[in-house]
Amino acid sequence: MNTILFYIFYGINWVVTLLPLKVLYLSADLLYIILYHIVGYRRKVVATNLSNSLRGKSQDELKTIEKKFYRHLCDMFVESLKLTHMSEKEITQRMKMSNPEVFADIYSKGKSAFLLLGHYGNWEWLTAIPLFAREHKSVSIYKPLKNRHFNKMVNKLRSSTGATMVDMHNVLREILDNRSKNVPALYLSIADQTPPKGEIKYWTQFLNQETAFYNGTERLAIRYNIPVYYLSITKIKRGYYTFAIEPICIESEKTESGWITKEYAARLEKEIVNRPELYLWSHRRWKHKKGMK
Repeated sequence: MNTILFYIFYGINWVVTLLPLKVLYLSADLLYIILYHIVGYRRKVVATNLSNSLRGKSQDELKTIEKKFYRHLCDMFVESLKLTHMSEKEITQRMKMSNPEVFADIYSKGKSAFLLLGHYGNWEWLTAIPLFAREHKSVSIYKPLKNRHFNKMVNKLRSSTGATMVDMHNVLREILDNRSKNVPALYLSIADQTPPKGEIKYWTQFLNQETAFYNGTERLAIRYNIPVYYLSITKIKRGYYTFAIEPICIESEKTESGWITKEYAARLEKEIVNRPELYLWSHRRWKHKKGMK
């Protein structure tokens, strides 16, 4: 049954996303009404996350952010599906890089790099990266979805401009293979996902709460002295974004354990506080509490 439903969804999506974005945004407006006002999709989770994270905001301010978040979430949903038919030209028109010279500088030094970001802005449109960094091999690190059909679909969309998709459990193998072939690579990682309870190895203060983070990227960066950059996303207006990368550390092997992850979390927090509606508040980010078994 799941397979049948997937192919029905896939067929409808393939046809509907032939429409231009300005038309698809009408469906995003309708989806907002359904999710927020009718279904109430994860509203308790969102309200709790906002209240705990943005202390000092009034209830009216939190409610305004909540509504803006749901509107952005619905926009991002249709924007992500639109990748089915987006050309490389349209992608680079809608997702621009403000400092592409940094990629050239990294490549001129024969370096690979980790690019760390969060569930902020429109991370799905970072399929644009291979179009701004053609000299590097672009590697997108992902956490597999439970539904294999949707996992295959999402990976196909994310790799549509040339990125290599690598399961997070196979990153070490990918790094070693690229090093053996002397291939400089950019490893894109959405690093704010919640580790399973049994895999938590690092906690830090993030948005006023003790928060668990994966630290595998940091350990690999230190072990192989791979530079680490923070990737920030700015939403200019509906359907248009810019992104930039800034160094967290160039000589990773010289950093103390935990510093890279803590610095990454601090930069992501600053970005979220600046425009909180662009973060993925519907995710159960704080389902694990430090000290609880």
